[in-house]
Formats: sequence, structure tokens, C-alpha cells
Amino acid sequence: MNLYKNDPRVVLTLDAGGTNLVFSAMRGCERIGEAFHLPTEAHDLEKCLGNIVEGMRHISSQTDIPPVAISFAFPGPADYRNGIIGDLPNFPSFRGGVALGPYLSRKFGLPVFINNDGNLFAYGEAMYGSLPDINRRLEEAGSSKRFHNLIGVTLGTGFGAGVVVDGTLLRGDNDCGGDIWCFRNKYSPSLIVEESVSIRAVKRYYAEKSGDGRDLTPYDIFKIAEGQAEGDREAAIYSFECLGHAAGDALAAMLTVVDGLIVIGGGIAGARKYFMPALLSELRSELSMVDGRHLPRLQMSVCDLNDESAFAGFAEGAETLLRIPGTDESVVYDSCKRSGILISDYNTSRIISAGAYIYALNHLDK
Repeated sequence: MNLYKNDPRVVLTLDAGGTNLVFSAMRGCERIGEAFHLPTEAHDLEKCLGNIVEGMRHISSQTDIPPVAISFAFPGPADYRNGIIGDLPNFPSFRGGVALGPYLSRKFGLPVFINNDGNLFAYGEAMYGSLPDINRRLEEAGSSKRFHNLIGVTLGTGFGAGVVVDGTLLRGDNDCGGDIWCFRNKYSPSLIVEESVSIRAVKRYYAEKSGDGRDLTPYDIFKIAEGQAEGDREAAIYSFECLGHAAGDALAAMLTVVDGLIVIGGGIAGARKYFMPALLSELRSELSMVDGRHLPRLQMSVCDLNDESAFAGFAEGAETLLRIPGTDESVVYDSCKRSGILISDYNTSRIISAGAYIYALNHLDK
């Protein structure tokens, strides 16, 4: 999986926000030198494009060899395959669409690859991060089980996600592959799930439960839950539990289709101890049939892979030897259907950059 870990080629990347543009150069899945920052100038298209070009030129001048591609995450909606960015709330000057990919390709004479951050997070985790790490640990434990599919989820401003199947990013015919944010909301079926799985959701749940009118961040609310700041501790814990239940319900639906590992990143992931039990309870819940029988919500059991004590059982599964009829030979049969979920050990921004790097080189090498 880590085919590009020691690759000498350089790719230019960009982290595009509504306020700042952060430029980096990547080699071997690692950033080269310091990042370079410029204001976004989102209200003025000419200035915005000018700063993007200036930033790319600056970071390119800091490398000892010429870059082979430009690859980065940019907010949607977009036609990512053709490099066209659509109407963005934080980029007023992009209204009507901007052919950003073709523009940069002509400016620099390089191939340009643009995706959303959820997709590149998932791709980075699948090709460089958690997926190869888990498979390595399974091999070291003597297990024959290997995973090939991954759902990558970011918990932050929104509920971002991407899906990788057998090393291929699921983009979809309309660049909507893996978009979990618009799933139906467990609590309010007329709402999208992101209204319960986001920074704004945690803030709203806490305010409604506590009556606290302060403008608190999720980190503030986490400190209240920890007893490290003044506030309603019960309401703080409740706000993360609500997020966990809503996220778990949506992920159960996605896991039914994708059947792989789930990796979580993003700023809210640090509150794992308060949302993960609720999330797991959804993945491990039951559904009913008309005749009264109960079935597990998922066909596979789900292991918390951040729990070291549970990994041995996860690796062992239920392996037995089955004799091939009419021969003296045997094959290994593992009857335990299982998946795992974990909070990533990798910095989210770093893994998105690694995803952008590998995505570009993988396409260049086809």
C-alpha cells in the first residue's frame, strides 16, 4: 500500500479555506520545508487566482527538483474530475463556476488533480495511514484476515466522508461518492444528518440542554465534560452522545454497503470518549422482522480498534482448517465476519496531503 512512501517526485498541494490559503510541497508522502500562507481574497476572483498562482510558484521555488503535478482539496460543490469549482458560500467570487484545474494546468504546464477533503482523507488513510497499519498488525499477529476497503470520516465543521474500495477512490458519476453528510437524520428525519454531526450540532445540543447562552466551541464543551471548565457537565456529555448516535446510525447504513474499516479524523475526534460508546451502540444495535425476530443491524461485528485489549480477538477471528473434499489438503476458513472502527493516529491535515500526493502519482503512473 505504501508504494509512494519513498518516491522522489514532488507534488504541490494547497489547503484552501475561506480566509487563508496554505501551500506545501510533498515528496515521499511528507511535506518539504515550511508551509507558505497567503490570504484567500475570496470576494475578488482575480486576486484569489493571483494568490493561488503566487503561492504555487513560491513553494515550487523551494524544491530542488521540478514538481510533476498539482494536487489538492478544495470545497465543493464541484466537478472535480474536470477541475471546475461551483458555487461556494465562502468563495463569493466563484459564483457560476470557475475552471480552476484547467486554469492552473495552463499556468504551470502540469496535470492538476482536485478532490474534496473527505475523499483525500479517506484515500490517505487507505493508501498510507490506518489501513496498511491495521493490515500490518494483523500479519504480525499471525492472522490471515486482511482489509481492502475503507470509509474515512472527518468530524468538524461538517460531516465529511470518503470511500476507498480495493485501492480505488469512489468518486461517483457526479462526484458525490461517499457523501454521508446528506443522509437522513436519526433524530429528525426531515433534516440531514450533518445537523447532528458537526461543530454547530455540538454547540446547539449543549445550549439547548443547559440553557447556557455563551458562544462556546466544541473544545470548550469538551473541557466542561472533563470537569476542567465551568458549565453543565451532563449537558456537555449529552451533546457528544447525540453526535455519536446520529453518526453511528449513518455509518451503519454506509458500512452495510461498503463493508470495510471505518477511520475517523477531524477536530471533534478528540472527544472520542464521549461519542464513541453511543456510535458503537448504533453499529451494534438490532433491527426487527415482521414475525418478531431480531437481527443485528450489521452482518459483521464491529471492533473498537483503539482498544488494545480487543485487538487480539479481532485478529484471531474464528479460523479453522477445512479439508478439501477428496484430498489431504486443507484451507483456512474464518467464519467470523468483522469490521473495525478507530480514531486515526495521524494528523488530519497531514493525511489529506498524503492522499493528495498519492492520488496524483497513482494517476500519473497509470
